[in-house]
Amino acid sequence: MNDTTCGIRIRPGGPADVAATLDMLDGAIVWMNARGNTEQWGTTPYSRKPGGVERVERYLTDNDPFVAELDGTPAGTMVLDSGPSPQMPIAPAGEPERYVRLLVSDRRHAGRGVGAALLAHAVEQTRRVGVDLLRVDCWAGGGGELVAFYRRNGFIPTETFQVGEWPGQLLALRVG
Repeated sequence: MNDTTCGIRIRPGGPADVAATLDMLDGAIVWMNARGNTEQWGTTPYSRKPGGVERVERYLTDNDPFVAELDGTPAGTMVLDSGPSPQMPIAPAGEPERYVRLLVSDRRHAGRGVGAALLAHAVEQTRRVGVDLLRVDCWAGGGGELVAFYRRNGFIPTETFQVGEWPGQLLALRVG
C-alpha cells in the first residue's frame, strides 16, 4: 500500500472493486456528456455497454489493478498491463514496457490529484519491476485536454492514431 502526501492511499485492486470502478466510469460519462463531450466514450453508461462489465471484470482480474482511496472510499482506478490492447492500432514498444490500460477517477473528487497520484504510482510500479518505459493512449479530441493532463504528468506524445472517427494519442514516459 502507498500513502501519498495528499491523503490519497493507493492499494492493489481486484474483483471486489468492479462495482466501484463501473460507478466511476458511468459518472465520468455523465460528466463528459454534461460538458458537451459525447465523442470520447459516447452517451451510454459504461455499465450498460455491450461487454463493458466483462471488460472491467477482466481488467481487475487479469491485469495489475490499483485503487486510490480518499478516507477509505474508492476515488480512482488504474490498470497496468504489459502492452497496449490488441483492439487498439498501437504496435508493441519493441522493448519491455508497462502500459496504463485504464485510468478513471470519481468525479466527486475532481481536482484532488487522484489521477496524478495513480500515475505516480504507475511510475513507481514500472521502476519496481525493472522496466524503463511506461506508455498510455488516450482520446485526443476535445481540444486535447486529456493529452495535456498526461503531459502535465510527464508523458510525451509519440504518435497519433485513429479508430474510426475517434482520434487517439499515444504517450510515453521513460522512468529509468
